[in-house]
Amino acid sequence: MQSYWLNKKNNKDLIVFFNGWAMNESPIIHLEKESFDILVVHDYRNFDFDFSKYDFTEYEKKYLICWSMGVFAVNKFYDVFENFDYKIAINGTTSLISDEFGIPEKIFKITAKFLNEESLDKFIKNMFKGGVVNPEITITRSLNEIKDELIEIQKISFKNEIEFNKAIISNDDRIIPTKNQINFWNKKTKIEIINATHCPFKNYSSWRELLCLTKN
Repeated sequence: MQSYWLNKKNNKDLIVFFNGWAMNESPIIHLEKESFDILVVHDYRNFDFDFSKYDFTEYEKKYLICWSMGVFAVNKFYDVFENFDYKIAINGTTSLISDEFGIPEKIFKITAKFLNEESLDKFIKNMFKGGVVNPEITITRSLNEIKDELIEIQKISFKNEIEFNKAIISNDDRIIPTKNQINFWNKKTKIEIINATHCPFKNYSSWRELLCLTKN
């Protein structure tokens, strides 16, 4: 697993963003950072990661935003993030591989076993409406790396699940079926259905808007 600061200016508020599979910052780079320090976590090939190198206690408000595979992966670090002030899950569940609550098992396992350039291109197109890819979205990691990520994510388990304050679900998600997400979150937390595809960030102009916060 890897992390880096998307914004670090000693602000009083922190956002930790757990990214989706294979992604870099390109889906979120347009979001106005405003008064947030923003830490991005990605690359789920292993979970040997020590968050103690970051001093989260220095922040007045701490927000957790997880997208897609990140909604599952973050639970490995329950003790670190459960006490954050506000937590949002976006187009993901903690039952990542599930015919009822996540990505159908057959689809996930076939993708992991036979991933190639063609199937990766299909995945990216399925992230967007009508298969029209936002040209700003790029994948910079190697095919072997992101294939290993799919293989390794199947091996992890966790004892506790983070209690999210809200689940944002796109009405046209072709990666993690919308109905499966609704099935999962229906009795767990507040649900917000938005008109978007699996990659919904063009619906927002800033992190503050995504968090539904008003300016001070």
